[in-house]
Amino acid sequence: MRVRTAVIPCAGQGTRFRPITRTVPKELLPIIATPALQLVLDECVGAGIDHVVLVSSHDKPAIERFGKDAEQEMAGLKISIAYQDEPRGLGHAVGCAREAVGDEPFAVLLPDELMSGSQLLAQMIDVCERTGGSVVGLKRVPMHEVGAYGVIAPAGDLDANGVVPIATMVEKPPVEDAPSDLIIIGRYVLTNDVFDLIERLPPGAKGEIQLTDALRQQAEAGPFHGVLSRIGRHDTGNPLGWLTAVVDLAIDDPTVGPEFTAWLRGRLG
Repeated sequence: MRVRTAVIPCAGQGTRFRPITRTVPKELLPIIATPALQLVLDECVGAGIDHVVLVSSHDKPAIERFGKDAEQEMAGLKISIAYQDEPRGLGHAVGCAREAVGDEPFAVLLPDELMSGSQLLAQMIDVCERTGGSVVGLKRVPMHEVGAYGVIAPAGDLDANGVVPIATMVEKPPVEDAPSDLIIIGRYVLTNDVFDLIERLPPGAKGEIQLTDALRQQAEAGPFHGVLSRIGRHDTGNPLGWLTAVVDLAIDDPTVGPEFTAWLRGRLG
């Protein structure tokens, strides 16, 4: 079954970006002159997605306004809004989209992570359709960094296309216990049974429902795969990450890039 729907969790309060996020949602902070969320929508469309569910909060009406405007401007893209008014974890946020998603497999894109194109998501969708199982995006990192992420335990070798079967996953393991150097990044393509798993999960730390716990159950039941990303990625979940994304993309921008790069060279020199 073709994956046509994507869920984008947007209900977070953006506390690391205060005071600006008291008035502007973090997801709408500009990357040059484009809201970050627009870049994620563009990625969805490039991978063949035609329905996006924004999981927001009633405290962030700007997200719903943005969704309505984007739906009018992006021909062929339907945008729905679901609500998560309590911060109960990523798993809970995904579960809030169940009615809007329906009975089909779907993608999940974390808006803090900006990809340089749609290739990774498109490949993940293809792997899901071919195997009938869920798929996560992966990145290889130095072993000393694995303790900050969810880490996969491979059930086989990476193939020539960067696809690997996954046996299970561990959340933020000590380096000595990490099963690999492959971390899960913010792109998922999930089979619909994940909603039932999320509903049955007991709350974890801080009362949150963690998506990783549901994915671990899917992986142990199989099939479950990861795709190693081979495209550019920026993590904008903190002010430094956001700033480096803006600078990087400004350098490559055909309109402002040459002049900005010249200024930057002079400033650093």
